[in-house]
Amino acid sequence: MNFQHISVLLNECIDNLNIKPDGVYIDGTLGGAGHSYEIVKRLNHNGTLIGIDQDENALNAASEKLKDSQCNIKLVHDNFKNLEKILNDLGINEIDGLLLDLGVSSHQLDEAQRGFSYMQDGPLDMRMNREQDFTAKDIVNEYSKEEIYRVLCEYGEEKWAKRIAEFIVEYRQKKEIQTTYELVDIIKKAIPKGARRDGPHPAKRSFQGIRIEVNSELSIIDKTIKTATKFLRPSGRICIITFHSLEDRIVKNTYRYLQNPCECPKEFPVCQCNKVRQLKVITRKPILPSKEELEVNHRSRSAKLRVAEKV
Repeated sequence: MNFQHISVLLNECIDNLNIKPDGVYIDGTLGGAGHSYEIVKRLNHNGTLIGIDQDENALNAASEKLKDSQCNIKLVHDNFKNLEKILNDLGINEIDGLLLDLGVSSHQLDEAQRGFSYMQDGPLDMRMNREQDFTAKDIVNEYSKEEIYRVLCEYGEEKWAKRIAEFIVEYRQKKEIQTTYELVDIIKKAIPKGARRDGPHPAKRSFQGIRIEVNSELSIIDKTIKTATKFLRPSGRICIITFHSLEDRIVKNTYRYLQNPCECPKEFPVCQCNKVRQLKVITRKPILPSKEELEVNHRSRSAKLRVAEKV
């Protein structure tokens, strides 16, 4: 299967990883191996790349793309939330860098059967790991009106969430919602015509919220950063690309906490909790795509890269 994906902020990620030829690097969202391909070019026969992905199509494509590399390559079918177990199973005690690209791959969006895209008709799926049973269809047909509202409002940041949730629940009383286009049609009917005239596609935020819920995307970011930090060698780096404000806020706040971990009340003149600083934030403001990148890859427009280094 052809797995096409243009890697976002590619040069910026590679530069900020500060790759050592004999280092151990993790690409926690392997995808089509665009970032990994550039990492392995900088590794010698003592270097190691660990590529993790939930999508078997991605792993198969990456295996082919990286087959001529001189470094050690270990591809793992798993979720990066299980980073500690993955490293323990591989017998790896220290790493030099972690890269996470939290976006949905172009391949997943373009394949209608995966159900990620509001621009193509397909089954309501949205699973990144296809071995998982729980799908978008379960959310729209089985969640209560209040639960749907929470998902759309909290994860999709959709201001019409309450009305969309009402329309979904009303529609499914007549028949089960099965396809992406059915859901798009319901969302369009729920959002007043005037509000649909400007801005992004009316279903964009709702699809984002449902996708995040299906894959538990937000709850795993904080934990993964903390796990990676534990394994990082001094001067090792974490590079994370986010695509919406919720992800970016979690990354920024987790970096900041690991840089300034003191939990003492503000009125204490001296820290008494004795928590140790673990990271140094490299990017005070996120790195954004260049004008040139935006011209060739419109999907990069909301990307932000934040970098931190182990102290």
